[in-house]
Amino acid sequence: MLGSLDLSIAIIYILLILAVGVWAGVSHKLENKGSASDYFLAGKSLKWPAIGLALFATNISTVHLVSLAQSGFDTGLLNGNFEWMAAFTLILLALFFVPFYLKSGVSTLPDFLERRYDKASREWLTMISIVSAIVIHIAFSMLAGGIVLKTLFGFDMYLSITVICIITGIYTILGGLRAVVITESIQTIVLLAGAFIISFAAYDKMGGWVSMKDVLVDEGQLERLSMLRPHGDSSGMPWYAVILGYPILGIWYWCADQTIVQRVLGAKDENHGRVGALFCGFIKILPVFIFVLPGLFAYTLFKTGQLDLTSLGVDVAGNVNSKGIYTLMITQLLPSGLIGVLVAALLSGLMSQISGALNSISTMVSYDIYKQKRPQATDRQLITAGKISAVVAMAFSLALLPLLDKYESIFNGINDVIAHIAPPITCVFILGIFWKKASAASSKWTLWIGSALGVIVFIANKLFPETWIGQVPFMVMAFYLFIICVLIQIIFSYRFPVQHTAESKELYWKNPLEPLRGEAWKGFGNYKVLSGILLLIVVVLYGIFI
Repeated sequence: MLGSLDLSIAIIYILLILAVGVWAGVSHKLENKGSASDYFLAGKSLKWPAIGLALFATNISTVHLVSLAQSGFDTGLLNGNFEWMAAFTLILLALFFVPFYLKSGVSTLPDFLERRYDKASREWLTMISIVSAIVIHIAFSMLAGGIVLKTLFGFDMYLSITVICIITGIYTILGGLRAVVITESIQTIVLLAGAFIISFAAYDKMGGWVSMKDVLVDEGQLERLSMLRPHGDSSGMPWYAVILGYPILGIWYWCADQTIVQRVLGAKDENHGRVGALFCGFIKILPVFIFVLPGLFAYTLFKTGQLDLTSLGVDVAGNVNSKGIYTLMITQLLPSGLIGVLVAALLSGLMSQISGALNSISTMVSYDIYKQKRPQATDRQLITAGKISAVVAMAFSLALLPLLDKYESIFNGINDVIAHIAPPITCVFILGIFWKKASAASSKWTLWIGSALGVIVFIANKLFPETWIGQVPFMVMAFYLFIICVLIQIIFSYRFPVQHTAESKELYWKNPLEPLRGEAWKGFGNYKVLSGILLLIVVVLYGIFI
């Protein structure tokens, strides 16, 4: 158990974020008289630094801090692919998706889907997006945060998480997106600072990179430094699974998920939206070194007797129950005081993820459900509906915790769920903006059939793990499901030809080079220049850690 100093630091941090969030939301509300656009999209006034930091904060939660360290301990740098591959999808977001989202003036991505296709597509995406936000963005984050608080302070997991959620809900519900983005910007800085501290502590304890590499050589585990693994690798994620499967998951997550993209929808203009997305792409390079690598250092520290894992549970074969590896590193590698800073960083990840998801849920419920049923609804009624939905979503998320706790790895659990949700959504968005013949009927049927297939495959995978379906890596399965969805949409597009409206015919690219012709800032801030630099950096990094 930790001391009163560390607990005091954590409590002061929580209260500070609450104060900042409430102040940001209330002051902005007074300035803008509480309009719905201002509440849900910050009055479309966000600039690129805030967008980039908020995108990163909404993506990186306590789940990442805890589970990426666990994966670093278990398999090395492998799961770092989810961080570096994100750079490619953020480039896609900046170049191909942002212009349409901002040009169409939508408040939600389901709204965009109706403008490109039809109302049925909008309604289906709304339902899927709300469910995924509750499960993926909130419930899993709550679980990781609860494990940390229980391990470090001995708090009851459900009680402590409930308290954190209530505090986060207060400023999120009061202040809307403006409060969310301001607090997320602060939390990103705190989170990164905490991650750097634990990374340096592990590096210093191990004696540097060379010492760590020597231990891996002695243990015959040098492949842990490789990002791309051969066929048959024990991790179940060979190189082709990453290449084929990640784009399916990544495009849904970064380009078509309301919780993430809502920060871009609040951009001041197209260039701020594009550069904000790319700024996040540059930040996403860091997690491999400050989230995953500490777990690998923990493995070599364990093998050299410098890290005591007895409290985690080690069987006779030397296998470790690695779920709590991050909190154990905090307690054994850091002095009192710094531990409190790390706890604040962990809470930053938890609170930013929950606040971002609650805001996106309230936006979709207000615009995609309530306003559709009551077109004459006032801004005040929309905001009230959004606030109520946020409270309900939080309650549902808390109820899911016992079920989700059954996953051995929280991070793998999240991506397993995403792999079965993403394929049909990724399909209708990609074909929608790149193929003019993609019809409304085809979108509707692709979402319905593709989602049903995803559920069937997910259940079969869990009930019959020894069958062919159960043996296919989840990222490869995502690719298979995506191909089926593409075939479904193409077939239905020819069976039910597209009938474009005046609006929908402006929401697909006529030429692959057209996205690069948009107005851009001059110099280093040019989104084309930044895209090229980001692409080059990631390719070079993969060349080093291949």
